[in-house]
Amino acid sequence: MPQQEIILITVTGADRPGLTSNITAILGQYGATILDIGQANFHHQLTLGIMFLLRDATHSGDMMKQLLFTCTSMNLQIRFTPVSEDDYLAWVNRKGKARYVITILGREINARQISKVTEILAKRNLNIDSIKRLTGRLPLTTNREQLRSCIEFSVRGEWQDKQDIQAEFMKVSAQEGVDISFQKDDIFRRNRRLICLDMDSTLTKSECIDHLAERAGVGDKVKAITLSAMRGEIDFRESFTRRVALLKGLDASVLQEVAEQTELQDGAEKLIRTLKQCGYKIAILSGGFTFAGQPIKDRLGIDYLYANELEIKDGRLTGNYVGDIVDAKRKAELLGLIAQLEKIDLQQVIAVGDGANDLPMLNLAGLGIAFHAKPKVKAEAEQSITTLGLDSILYFLGFHDVYIGN
Repeated sequence: MPQQEIILITVTGADRPGLTSNITAILGQYGATILDIGQANFHHQLTLGIMFLLRDATHSGDMMKQLLFTCTSMNLQIRFTPVSEDDYLAWVNRKGKARYVITILGREINARQISKVTEILAKRNLNIDSIKRLTGRLPLTTNREQLRSCIEFSVRGEWQDKQDIQAEFMKVSAQEGVDISFQKDDIFRRNRRLICLDMDSTLTKSECIDHLAERAGVGDKVKAITLSAMRGEIDFRESFTRRVALLKGLDASVLQEVAEQTELQDGAEKLIRTLKQCGYKIAILSGGFTFAGQPIKDRLGIDYLYANELEIKDGRLTGNYVGDIVDAKRKAELLGLIAQLEKIDLQQVIAVGDGANDLPMLNLAGLGIAFHAKPKVKAEAEQSITTLGLDSILYFLGFHDVYIGN
């Protein structure tokens, strides 16, 4: 019976057209079965790896000579590594281990930051399968505020201390000024279908109730209650009722003025445009007000809007509201209802918010992101973004800049 051989070849050098074709053509002449293949191109320098099986290794020497000659003629280096059947079987058995994605995001990413993240992985014997850059090439002269950098690690392994590793990543994030996302790389991560966004201070840059309060002459009082609620110090329902009561007597014409002046968060339009192109359903679930949310819904083509309604009589605010309050519990309920209506698994849902009243929906969604959030929210959410705009969520989904556009 002919002797079989498993061989790994590694080819390195300047990239050029036809390289893979020439090498696989030679392997084909000798009846090689491809067991694994991978290629990376870094600044026009290529590394190609091919692991193959020769069921009849009688002429393997001739094959290697032919490969060596071909690579030498193309100014490439080739290395041959024999692989034992035991080593191959051990490699196959590692396939069953869970895969995770670590995403590092910030204005700039330096070697120290990567070192600290990879040290955490190494301590747990987690193997890095691949590393790729998701952002475009960094110019050297651009203003730092215009920079963005994102690197994604694909990691394989098993461990039991998920909360512990997340705590370590959070510590590095706080020390180094970068965002670090840690997600299981499963079918749900690659197939999200619904995003539910808080509005005030998440989809927009401010709290619309604060603008109303300034015009009513109670800005400081309302702002203090708002901050206390967002920090989780007082119940949202209580804080909402108290703040709305302070608006009593305000001319209703002010609502349109505030709506027109409401500014979208950096990257909001790009995020929603990109996700809509990919078939996502988009919802605003807000503890704010419909008068501010409706123009945004119409402008951006958002599918769902749930927010609070202010009561108006004789052209002035009464200090009361109409209907049920969209509080923390209601946001989570609405997220679940929309997912059920759209026949979307909760693991396929993204939720984004900044306040304590967003935590229930962040925890319910498959991917919950605390965006420029209060300390309490950031500490309790599994993922957070503090360094870049709303469109940086796309990197957590694995999007590359080349697919995002401007």
